[in-house]
This record gives sequence, C-alpha cells and structure tokens, in this order.
Amino acid sequence: MSAEEALEYIKSRPEGALQSDLWKALKIDSRKCSRIVAKLLKDNLITREVESVDGIRTYRLFCAPKPKERRFYPLLALDTFEPCAGCIDECIPEHCAKLSEWIFSIVMSRDDDGAREKTEA
Repeated sequence: MSAEEALEYIKSRPEGALQSDLWKALKIDSRKCSRIVAKLLKDNLITREVESVDGIRTYRLFCAPKPKERRFYPLLALDTFEPCAGCIDECIPEHCAKLSEWIFSIVMSRDDDGAREKTEA
C-alpha cells in the first residue's frame, strides 16, 4: 500500500474521507494507515479535522488545496522584470526614469518586430 493510493482515495471523496474508512478500504491495518497519513500531512498533501463517529474519535481527511501558482509574466517584458517590482525608490510612476526606460524598450522592440515583419512580407 502506498501513499499515492491513499491520496487517490482521499481525492475521490470531495466531502473528505474518514481515516477509519481509509484503512479498511485500502485493506491495511490502522497503524500502517496512520504512518501513511502522517507522511501525507508532512508533505502538505492533505489536511485533517477531528471527527467523532459513533463515539469513536477519528479524522476526516481532505486533499490540501493546491498552492496558487505564482505568475511573474505580467512583470516581465523582453525577459526583463518590470522595474517597479521590488523597487525601493518612493517615486511617482509618471516621473520614474527606470519605468520610462523600461516602457520605451518595450515599444522600441515592438516597433523593430513590426518593421521586420513588413520587410519580410
């Protein structure tokens, strides 16, 4: 029995899976199930909440939400980061030389691309 199989079982239940049901469904003992759950928790693949079923304490296991992918492409132009990202200068964007140069380089590169396309056509 592997952690991958346990994770698939938990994923297949959007309402969460009881840990007491998990070890029965996977046909393993509760001790081995606890070790698998501990590994999944350590790897931040699942979360759990205490629950009582027929007076017996167990856990409801949920797939951990996937972390949001960080997208930096809005900050990039021509493989160069937008200068305001992480800038420590307290300037007014309309009068920022770094920002103006960055925008100018984008415009010039697009003009160059357009000129190349026209000459190739």
